[in-house]
Amino acid sequence: MKNEASVFLAGLLVLLFGSGIESPCLANTSSGMSGEDSSPRVDASVRAVRKVLPSVVNIGTKRIVYYRDPFAELWRDFWGRYYGQSRAETQYSIGSGVIISEDGYLLTNNHVTRRANQIWVKLNDGRTFEAEVVANDPAGDVAVLKTKADDTEKLPWLEFAENGDLYLGETVLALGNPFGLGGSVSKGILSSKNRRPAADGEPMEIADWLQTDAAINPGSSGGPLINLDAELIGLNVAVYSERQGIGFAVPVSRVKESLSEIFTPETLGSLWFGARIMPSGFEVAEVKEASPAADAGLEKGDVITGGGGKDVSNYVGLIMEIVKTAKTGPVELQIRRGSESMVLNVGLKPESEVFNSELIWEKTGAHWQLLNSELAEALGWSADYGFVITDVEEGGPSDQVGLKRGFLIQSVDGKKPESLVEAAKILYGKESGEPVKLRIAVKSQDGPFVAVRSGTTEVKVR
Repeated sequence: MKNEASVFLAGLLVLLFGSGIESPCLANTSSGMSGEDSSPRVDASVRAVRKVLPSVVNIGTKRIVYYRDPFAELWRDFWGRYYGQSRAETQYSIGSGVIISEDGYLLTNNHVTRRANQIWVKLNDGRTFEAEVVANDPAGDVAVLKTKADDTEKLPWLEFAENGDLYLGETVLALGNPFGLGGSVSKGILSSKNRRPAADGEPMEIADWLQTDAAINPGSSGGPLINLDAELIGLNVAVYSERQGIGFAVPVSRVKESLSEIFTPETLGSLWFGARIMPSGFEVAEVKEASPAADAGLEKGDVITGGGGKDVSNYVGLIMEIVKTAKTGPVELQIRRGSESMVLNVGLKPESEVFNSELIWEKTGAHWQLLNSELAEALGWSADYGFVITDVEEGGPSDQVGLKRGFLIQSVDGKKPESLVEAAKILYGKESGEPVKLRIAVKSQDGPFVAVRSGTTEVKVR
């Protein structure tokens, strides 16, 4: 009886004060999870916000606009050199963005930074850096910026979701940092996927965007729309002001498409690579004929597993490694083709060696020169854009359709290339006899009156 009482008392003491020995099951359950994390309040939304918010930034821009009043020319003629020059007006705007690489590259909407003279980026932790636009896609409303942070600083960045990995009705979160106060989060569902593929060169509109009922707050344009796996599924772009509960975002598939076209060795280093790589999976989406990539044996469908002899963790790092390595010699690319792995050496070329005035002459039988203020004034053009035809080969393709010296080319195949290099690229891919569509402006004078006529013609390239 005495022994039974002792056993009972010992058991009671263990229940009241513990044995001092942790149960293996209890120890494993408690380790790795704080009391806060185990709270039912910490759901998938909270965890996704915690992971993504450090990579969301506030973007502030300053734009200086010069203007004259309607009577400027009259007053200048009257007062001569005493007349005041054009006035300047400073305009400010705010928006959001999201970092996509640890070395400070980030995404935002093109309309957030369009025509900005200065750009500042403020991180969620309060740090502020000046930034610059690296490349942009006005049709897709996507821009890539680079912070001027110290190269040794590693910044938090966000991963992309896979194309088409969307569920109607799934929970989504719209994040931003519109006023630099630490971030903004709204929650809703994905109420519609993009309804059609984007047309080549056409600006995006409602029919192309993702739709959500998550409120897109003012200044959150350019911020990420994410799923509960903390992946980027879109860039916030607009809220439908006439209807409550309707917001829109550029789909991640279009964001990747824009990145693959604008963030390239060509745009970053003026180096001709000739292949387009998709940001997710590093699959080669396109290889230009007779390009350095094609000459090295790269094929559509190949998957790049390393660049410059190094493994890379994201798309930005891959392209930057290609550009960096190309400055000293051929780039070593590790690729996977089906079940086979191989190494290709790609020798990139400066674009100016291939896409230049000589190529345009060879293809069209004419020399073009990009219009600038001095040339426009000398030729009497009031236009601020175009390519002036400075010489025409007798009997050449341009001469055959009546193009003359002094004509102004306003577009090439419906596009407005920003340089001779960009114009020559359009012509490079055309085979002999294939037409290039040119919109032409021509001046004609009748006594003291000067008229400008415009129209479209087609030149069959050589």
